[in-house]
Amino acid sequence: MKAVPVPSISGVWLFQPTPHRDDRGFFSRTFDADVARSAGIDPDAFLQDSVSRSVRGVVRGMHLRSGAGEAKLVRCSYGEVFDVVVDLRPDSPTFRAMETFRLSGDTQESIYIPAGCAHGFQALSDIADVSYRIDRAHDPSEDVAIAHDDPELAIPWPLPAALLSERDASAPTLADALR
Repeated sequence: MKAVPVPSISGVWLFQPTPHRDDRGFFSRTFDADVARSAGIDPDAFLQDSVSRSVRGVVRGMHLRSGAGEAKLVRCSYGEVFDVVVDLRPDSPTFRAMETFRLSGDTQESIYIPAGCAHGFQALSDIADVSYRIDRAHDPSEDVAIAHDDPELAIPWPLPAALLSERDASAPTLADALR
């Protein structure tokens, strides 16, 4: 496994494992504490693991946390997703930069998203499972959502958005969320 910095957004890392394939399928390491440390990420900081399952076209996001924020390590464990990260840290040299990724269960790549960055994804396969490692306990009062179709963000979602949650469907624009 190797950690590759994502130059377009400061502090974002792509973790690329090496799945071992044979006639049975594959085996892959999906997290390595030493590799995380080499990228300057404290592997002991993660407090919670979560998973979401989505059907084709579902968009989840754009989400972030207020206050101290929340860092997360995100991986598509099954299926395929179009993943989006937007840097919303005002003091960051890459403030308002956006990067997109295609994550899949075949590659098992993970993205480290630092606190202060918005995150979202769209399921591209019939079923897509996304696994998260999160560095803070969830506090619903700190949840922030930004409209996935905000023209200012201009996220190039590959499919029409389907089955949005009530929270995501009524999310404010980036400008309104930053006020």
